[in-house]
Amino acid sequence: MQFEDLDLTDDVLDALYDMHFDECTPIQEKAIPAALEGRDLIAVAQTGTGKTAAFLLPVINELGKRKPSDKIKCVVMTPTRELALQIDGQMQGFSYFLPISSLPIYGGTDGAGYARQQRGLQMGAEVVIATPGRLLAHLSMGYVDLSEVEFFILDEADRMLDMGFYDDIMQIARKLPETRQTLMFSATMPPKIQKMAKSLLHDPVEIKIAVSKPTEKVHQKVYLCGERRKEALLLHLFDTVNSRRVIVFASSKLKVKDLARALRRKKLAVGEMHSDLDQNVREEVMRNFRAGNIDILVATDIVARGIDIDDITMVVNFDVPHDAEDYVHRIGRTARAGEEGVAVTLVGERERRKFKYIEDFLGKPVERGELPEALRDGSESRDDEKKPRTSSGRNESADSGKGRADKPRRRWTCRRKPRGPKGPASSGAPAGQ
Repeated sequence: MQFEDLDLTDDVLDALYDMHFDECTPIQEKAIPAALEGRDLIAVAQTGTGKTAAFLLPVINELGKRKPSDKIKCVVMTPTRELALQIDGQMQGFSYFLPISSLPIYGGTDGAGYARQQRGLQMGAEVVIATPGRLLAHLSMGYVDLSEVEFFILDEADRMLDMGFYDDIMQIARKLPETRQTLMFSATMPPKIQKMAKSLLHDPVEIKIAVSKPTEKVHQKVYLCGERRKEALLLHLFDTVNSRRVIVFASSKLKVKDLARALRRKKLAVGEMHSDLDQNVREEVMRNFRAGNIDILVATDIVARGIDIDDITMVVNFDVPHDAEDYVHRIGRTARAGEEGVAVTLVGERERRKFKYIEDFLGKPVERGELPEALRDGSESRDDEKKPRTSSGRNESADSGKGRADKPRRRWTCRRKPRGPKGPASSGAPAGQ
């Protein structure tokens, strides 16, 4: 279906034309007509399927028919600062020919940033795009009026619940008019999302776009290797496959910091992205990465969902993701906009069962990559990975095998000082106790 086949105003269609949006994605084709009819909606679709346009376009289309207002008409909830800024950017693009105001509200700012958000809320914006905690903080100060909100949108609802925002969202929802239209978008539908949907939505249209397998344009490959070989293998991939426009996903912010530091020592142009960075730094990192000043971005799953960068050439899972859906989200950062890409996963000994579950979801084994000669069965074996190591870093079995067989175990004894004759008050206890 083409966008021009939808019941959208000319101003919205002109903006879509200028942004080279021609054909609807499946989620847009199903969600936009239902939303234009004023129906509540719950849609399940993975990231990268065009959900942002699916919920913004109906709102922009309706608000564009009216006179501009300084009252909040739409609240969009999103889990992260990056997504709030990205949605605001797309909002500005879709509403380019319309006088609709929008305001991103997110945490991680200093006092000046908080004050700017406060002034923006007091001056008025028709669309507020916010992370739950920060919007609740502004609400608690008494200067945010949600009494005229007509549209309530929850983007990446499952991620917001994973981050502990359930109570915040429900608090915000209680401050909204009962007659609002609610649109909920989620990548998965666990029981807690179903519970929230029953509380917030009225007779919703249900749309489910199955979690699709990765596109064939993503060349997937897996390397089975020891944990301590991963860094060397990563450097080998940079030398032989690609070292520009790459995202490397790691399991924790501590590992992201350590890995980024190690790659910088190799004189690589590396940026890092994790929750310990303040907002200004995170925005600067993303700007530099988009501009090509940074070749390699090492990140937690903070950039696995919703971050729109079209020219990523390779994604590396330095650690196996927790589940198949996270795997799909991660490798979906490459091979976008019809391009081809590479997705490599480094699987340690203890991660093989986890990756087997991912292959079961994919319905086929992922191609095995061949380790370079220097990393094959050399300094560490599979058995070495399983054995505990001493504080000196040596394998415990090596110490016990050779050393203990040749040397008798030394017996330690405790020599007591001779005691004098027992006194009447000693009762057999050593002196001094």
